[in-house]
Amino acid sequence: MPLNQGWVYRDRITPKTAGQTALDYYTHRYSHSSCEEWRNRFDAGQMRHQGEPIAPDTWLKSGWQLEYHRPPWSEPEVPLTIETLYDDADLLVVAKPAGLPVLPGGGFVQHTLLHQLQQQYPGIAPVHRLGRGTSGVILLARSPQTRAALSAQFRHQQIQKVYRALVGPIEPDMPDTVELAYAIGKCPHLHLGYLYSATPKGQAAWSRATILDRRHDSTLLDVAIRTGRPHQIRIHLAAWGYPLLGDPLYTVGGVANPSNPHATPGDCGYWLHAHRVQFQHPSTGKVIRVEAAAPPCLLRLES
Repeated sequence: MPLNQGWVYRDRITPKTAGQTALDYYTHRYSHSSCEEWRNRFDAGQMRHQGEPIAPDTWLKSGWQLEYHRPPWSEPEVPLTIETLYDDADLLVVAKPAGLPVLPGGGFVQHTLLHQLQQQYPGIAPVHRLGRGTSGVILLARSPQTRAALSAQFRHQQIQKVYRALVGPIEPDMPDTVELAYAIGKCPHLHLGYLYSATPKGQAAWSRATILDRRHDSTLLDVAIRTGRPHQIRIHLAAWGYPLLGDPLYTVGGVANPSNPHATPGDCGYWLHAHRVQFQHPSTGKVIRVEAAAPPCLLRLES
């Protein structure tokens, strides 16, 4: 596969992270690479401050911006078929396939929704995000003004978002609709540094799960969210006691699965689909409702 153009990762040193060597900072903050791997990057001149290579034993000062100049690499293959659902002069709404990241990160730069769409729509930017393994509707703005207007609707909980989700069998006496309000916040994680999880110390979050189909080996849900915390639906359903089928990361309680300690939020395999979104058009005031067709296993059974 062809190589991408490489990428520059930037980190700003805070008073909390100052006073340590550059090698210690990267080794402890980004444990996906070993100390020796980070040292080799310093030796290759890939680690810089103010454009100049720095040594691994450089003592870091608060306010510094460090750069890791990662050389070009071959990105993992991902699905790149992106369906346009709505398009006008102000905004674009598309259906993202599961497996395609929205923004650059990890091993992905060009194989991202943002990069693919910017080839056709320069300057376009997503208004919200979907997890890499989540498929479905995502809104993108063509201008900073449109993005600001739609972001304000999100902040004021004026945008309606409904997802389809597949979990294990739910007890027959469980009500068809359940309100989920587990707080979500950062929790320590051995390999990731931290992970958003269900925690009483977190921020308020609200979801409503509605049972659509009770099957012998699974349950199909509609999940409406009023807040948009990171990984909210995955965490809420797991905290309720019903993790998404195939989720390698979150388990019962809405916390990291101890049997898979190296799982990351970007890992795929779970069944979650952003089914529809409703918002007020920033320019016309018209109510827009857009729906993305769900994959077969997330369709309601015929009665």
